[in-house]
Amino acid sequence: MSYELMAILLFGSMMVMLLTGQRVFGAIGGVATLFALLLWGEGAAEMPYHASIVLLNWYPLLTLPLFIYMGYMFSEAGIADDLYRMFHVWFGPVRGGLAVGTIGLMTAVAAMNGLSVAGMAIGASLCLPEMLKRKYDKVMVTGVIQAGSSLGIMVPPSVVLVLYGMIARQPVGHLWMAGVFPGFLMSSLFIIYILIRCWLNPKMGPVLSAEERQISWGEKLKLLRAGIIPLVIIFSMTGLFLSGVTSLVECSAAGAATTTLAAFLNRRLTKKVLINTMRETLSVSCMFMWVILAALAFSSVFDGLGAVHAISSLFLERWHLGRWGVMIMMQLSYIIMGMFLDDTAMLIIVAPLYVPLVIKLGFNPIWYGVLYTLTCQMAYLTPPFGYNLFLMKAMAPPEITIRDIYRSVWPFVLVMLFGLIILMIFPQISLWLPSHYFGLEMK
Repeated sequence: MSYELMAILLFGSMMVMLLTGQRVFGAIGGVATLFALLLWGEGAAEMPYHASIVLLNWYPLLTLPLFIYMGYMFSEAGIADDLYRMFHVWFGPVRGGLAVGTIGLMTAVAAMNGLSVAGMAIGASLCLPEMLKRKYDKVMVTGVIQAGSSLGIMVPPSVVLVLYGMIARQPVGHLWMAGVFPGFLMSSLFIIYILIRCWLNPKMGPVLSAEERQISWGEKLKLLRAGIIPLVIIFSMTGLFLSGVTSLVECSAAGAATTTLAAFLNRRLTKKVLINTMRETLSVSCMFMWVILAALAFSSVFDGLGAVHAISSLFLERWHLGRWGVMIMMQLSYIIMGMFLDDTAMLIIVAPLYVPLVIKLGFNPIWYGVLYTLTCQMAYLTPPFGYNLFLMKAMAPPEITIRDIYRSVWPFVLVMLFGLIILMIFPQISLWLPSHYFGLEMK
């Protein structure tokens, strides 16, 4: 049996195991270990050991639990309440203004935690009831919350970009900088879509009532103070890192400490909040660690089979695709896999294969990391197995059905697809900031 056929069999076995509903790390790691033993005998049993050593020696991985802690502390302590009140007052008089304010809140949350989960929790518990109470279209606002929360994996400090940096061996600082403009581009496209849709159909996003709009300018200006805490948290973390004051790990610790201090000063740092935050942080961090461990073992087996060469030969020699044809095929494969797998599983499966090919074709791996992350955003929303779809169903009130949730995401998926095309046509949207800041030539 040829190595190419073995690689296909390995990949197919893993896909079958994932579709059975097994835990991601168990399916991927189990298949990798089984094939390693079949191919190379008992000596291959050391592969998971070496993979774990690589993982434990990767110092920046310490940022992972700290960023997760920040997201859950921000959510559990209710710091977002005042911030949403500010958006509520300032954007409420505009058609679709509360939905626009929700995207603004989600962008702020994304810039403080790097995960989608915190944005979903805040949006479903805080923003969704407010918009439904004011007769917003339930399908549209459900999509707004799901799309807005997905910004957490693009806007720095994105945990997904950290994981991509580890597997693709690219500097996290460059990836974070590359995600700034694309993140705000997607946020702006969401807002433009909401405003146009509510302008065409005002019933979908009515303005606030006259009574709610009777707020003096003095009170409006006071509400702006709610934006100070997020700005302080963002500066204590991303700002200090990009200015060279702190390292990557130090900036995550500074952000976690600042978020905890903000909860304490707002008198919301209770025993219950702290316990819930620590429990969720431990659970999610351990899940990520197991998945990364399985990913490294799987990548080692794939590399040993020469799968990278096989994929390159398939695209370039057999299908005779040009470099852009290969890039489009990669993105299409991500979009299709995103309907069945989460972002971590996608990264595990194809990053070890695609990144060397991307570099071989002369594309920038930093730019490609941004494209990958944007397709992950789409994966969070695309049925049947979109991660945010299930979270929304668990958090939404009974009047929002699973059919409503599935219907709500497609306009935003199309907006993301439009944004993906823009980033592919204009790579400098991603590369200008890291090249300018770090003084590097990036093409």
